[in-house]
Amino acid sequence: MRISVVIATKDRASYLTRALASLEGQIGAPSFEVIVADNGSSDDTKAVAQRQSERGRYPVRYVFEPEPNRGKARNRGIAIAQGYLMLFVDDDVQVPPGFLAAHETAHATTNLVVNGPIINVSSYDVRPKSSVSNYSRAFLCTCNASVPKHAIDAVGGFDEIFHLYGWEDTELGVRLRESGIGWRFAWDAYLWHIKPPTDNTLEAQTRKVLERARMARHFLDKQPSQRARMATGAHRVNLLRARYLLPDSLLAIYAGIATSERAPQFVRSLARAQFLDGMYARELARALDEPAGA
Repeated sequence: MRISVVIATKDRASYLTRALASLEGQIGAPSFEVIVADNGSSDDTKAVAQRQSERGRYPVRYVFEPEPNRGKARNRGIAIAQGYLMLFVDDDVQVPPGFLAAHETAHATTNLVVNGPIINVSSYDVRPKSSVSNYSRAFLCTCNASVPKHAIDAVGGFDEIFHLYGWEDTELGVRLRESGIGWRFAWDAYLWHIKPPTDNTLEAQTRKVLERARMARHFLDKQPSQRARMATGAHRVNLLRARYLLPDSLLAIYAGIATSERAPQFVRSLARAQFLDGMYARELARALDEPAGA
């Protein structure tokens, strides 16, 4: 087995169904399997995996991890994987026919982390081509990344202390880079990341940024470098801004504009970005003020 596609998922059976279906049409792909790492779902996620397996288009394996923890779910998937390469994608993606072949080709040189373009779209019907705006220097982004299993095993896999949203893949990427593994961005290994406006609400985004801020504290505890501080926003200027220049009244104004139907779309988008950035910065400052291990 050459590639194990690992999909961590929780209560998103409808998304998973379409992600698995998109893997059926691969052209020129090496041998592959798909591992559905169910992270405590209460919907019919298991049945979706079973139905796809019964279709016989490719091997599908299912593993259940009851604790909501993406790193732990992915570690469970890696543990049973039979492929040489671990290819991580999210459950809300659609992959083009050449996706697996592109990742395989990019690994012509051994010991690499390969990332591909992630094209955020509002629906399954929108299929733009990748562009320079989709380029990323992120060392490991588990929405679309592949890496040899032996390299992951050598550094101990995902750190399961990251029990909320954010930074678990970045932290693993740091350890992989420090172990000497190389990096490549493969333009042909693109996918579409489905982000419908109905799911991408301000409330949902706020929850994610608050969790991401709290997990940044764990990342910085493990990687207390200036590079990590800049990446997480934990540098002096931003923390001073968070503590003294982001009062509740200002954030309330941003939130009001972001949700106002009367404001132009570009104004709402700008206000939303400012609100989420402010919420992240304030929560990060609070997390860094807590005693270690809190």
